[in-house]
Amino acid sequence: MSETVSLPALGESVTEGTVTRWLKNVGDRVEVDEPLLEVSTDKVDTEVPSPISGVVEEILVAEDETVDVGTVLVRIGDGSGQAAAQASAEPAAAPERQAPAPQPAAAEPAPVAAAPLAPAAPTAAPVQPTYTPPAPVAAPQPTAPQPVVQAPLPPRAAAPAPAAQASTPTPAAAQAPATPTTGAPAPRGAAHAGQYVTPIVRKLASEQGVDLDTVAGSGVGGRIRKEDVLQAATRAEVVDSGIRGTREAMSALRRVTAERAVASLRESAQATCVKEVDVTDLMRTIAASAAQFERANTVPLGFLPFVVRATAEALRQHPMVNASVTGDTIVYPEDENICLTVDTDKGILTPVLRGAANLSIAQVAKEIVEVTGRVAANTLRPDELVGGTFTITDSGARGALFDTPVVFLPQVAALGVGEVTKRPAVVSVAGTDAIAIRSSVFFSLSYDQRIIDSAQAARFLTTLAGSLGSAAVDGVL
Repeated sequence: MSETVSLPALGESVTEGTVTRWLKNVGDRVEVDEPLLEVSTDKVDTEVPSPISGVVEEILVAEDETVDVGTVLVRIGDGSGQAAAQASAEPAAAPERQAPAPQPAAAEPAPVAAAPLAPAAPTAAPVQPTYTPPAPVAAPQPTAPQPVVQAPLPPRAAAPAPAAQASTPTPAAAQAPATPTTGAPAPRGAAHAGQYVTPIVRKLASEQGVDLDTVAGSGVGGRIRKEDVLQAATRAEVVDSGIRGTREAMSALRRVTAERAVASLRESAQATCVKEVDVTDLMRTIAASAAQFERANTVPLGFLPFVVRATAEALRQHPMVNASVTGDTIVYPEDENICLTVDTDKGILTPVLRGAANLSIAQVAKEIVEVTGRVAANTLRPDELVGGTFTITDSGARGALFDTPVVFLPQVAALGVGEVTKRPAVVSVAGTDAIAIRSSVFFSLSYDQRIIDSAQAARFLTTLAGSLGSAAVDGVL
């Protein structure tokens, strides 16, 4: 008896999805919670696990086909239908094995008899010594059958034969092609070095020039994740990605992001305010506390958790920057729900850290590691991408000095974080100016001038700079 698997609800606002890749083929076995297919929505690309175990009997939705939530995607059963088909095929093949006995000389029947003779090796082996010396089979040699009759000879290598059999080395080589057939039907998304590797990870590894055999997986059961490939890519030589000179359709995520960006720029009046902030004391705190912090919290300590926490505190003091606009109404949320931009191979995702102002530095650091891990593993839920009130994009992590982020409606502001760099700066020492090496970073606040003016934007950045300074003094553990 078979059961069906339908497209599940992937979030409150998600009504349809596109099947981008099947990870199992018809005839493959799938276990409960094993990834079955990949689905792309307007919010996230994700894997759909199988709710049942069994054999894939029928795939009802093709790749690149868009269907509504609730549509039946696949039929999974016990595979008895395929077993019956194989059983019925076996008796038909058995009588054919008797065909070599009459040894027909006509050219027409010879090809028919040749096909089943190879599987008959186990039965032919014991009789092999008797029929090896006489060669009446060579009698039809003038006719076309001679090359065909040679086909059954490979089983000689399979027999525990005497030394005389060694005079025909060809059978051993002829038998080799038969062995790979047991592993030939490898499904898409098949195991790699004993572990399941998703097509997305394999594609990323190909683009980054990473040999998956050299990558140790950090996922459940040693599964290789995107971040494992990206880490390995930093140590690998740069190679051609193979996509130069080609074309590909935009992913659903990129299409939606493009539409939202154009709509935001068309419907709001956006400007950007930039401030350089001295974070020397904070970077010293991070360097001094990193080892102890990681031992206590099992996650590394970096610059971004301080930025998130300081931003949340500044939003509390400047609620206008955390607001949204609905028609002629300004809405002030109760919480500071901060979106973090995460880069993926199909576009930017913005998972939400809810109630960021109520989180400690350690809690923020853990949240960042967990949410980016879910993005890398393609397990992010669509509801984790909605409800944000403010966005932070860490372009400095990718080596940018600063950028001017686009504000996506209904939000009214977004913060760009640049790269922390060391540079000479003028400092005051005992009332005297001096040149010193300082760590600094550029913060760029893009804002909607319909409700935020330049003075408010500058005050917000000043408060943010002060919060970062106090975070270094207050400690992190």
